[in-house]
Amino acid sequence: MEIGKIKKIGKKYKILLSDGNEIKTYDDVIIKYGLLYNKQIDNVLLNKINNDNNYYEIYYKVVNYINKKLRSTKEINDYLEKNKVTNDDKEKIIKHLQEKNLINDNNYVKAYINDKLYLTNDGLDKIRNDLLNHNISSEIIDNELSKIDNSLVKEKLEKLIKKKTKNAKYSGYKLKYKVINELINLGYNKNEILEIYDNINIDNQDIIKKEYAKLYKKLSNKYKDEELNYKIRIKLYNKGFTVDEINSILDC
Repeated sequence: MEIGKIKKIGKKYKILLSDGNEIKTYDDVIIKYGLLYNKQIDNVLLNKINNDNNYYEIYYKVVNYINKKLRSTKEINDYLEKNKVTNDDKEKIIKHLQEKNLINDNNYVKAYINDKLYLTNDGLDKIRNDLLNHNISSEIIDNELSKIDNSLVKEKLEKLIKKKTKNAKYSGYKLKYKVINELINLGYNKNEILEIYDNINIDNQDIIKKEYAKLYKKLSNKYKDEELNYKIRIKLYNKGFTVDEINSILDC
């Protein structure tokens, strides 16, 4: 068979053959087999082209997957397994992508840490654990985490604590316990949380006024006078407010 004409269609090329058939392929295949100069295609070469087409079909699918968002090697491996790619092609594709620096776990770690540090509430422990789940070595992760200025983390933590205590529904030990647990789950160090929390001036008076107003509105249709005060007192106490704080608002 002879190649009659080669036309570019989007990212692919259409090869028109003398027998009326056509092949859609990639520039990588055209260059590999010199199809711009070699005008003859036999069945052996046709089979090679078809095999390479299957390879580049999934290869460029992976490239598009990476273009949407930077990926770790593990994510690419999982993606290829999901698409039922053979182990040989999987290894070949990953090696090909690494050679072109389209997947690089060092770069992935840097970008991941930067995004999580500035765009989320995640702390360093959570960031580290999430990266470990990508099968990235702890040495690479810890090396990048060690470059972070701890004052930046503390500043972020302080803003989070102020935000979580500003419109709180609880007070005292309950509020503190709740905030500490939430921040530990976000990956922050308990000692650093306590250090900052204990140095923040939390206006419990403002919190109790808001909670009292909510409870009064909710319970005043059902209870009156002393019974109403008793119900509100119990609710406020259960939210962590001290007896003195409760008395100060109920005795107004």
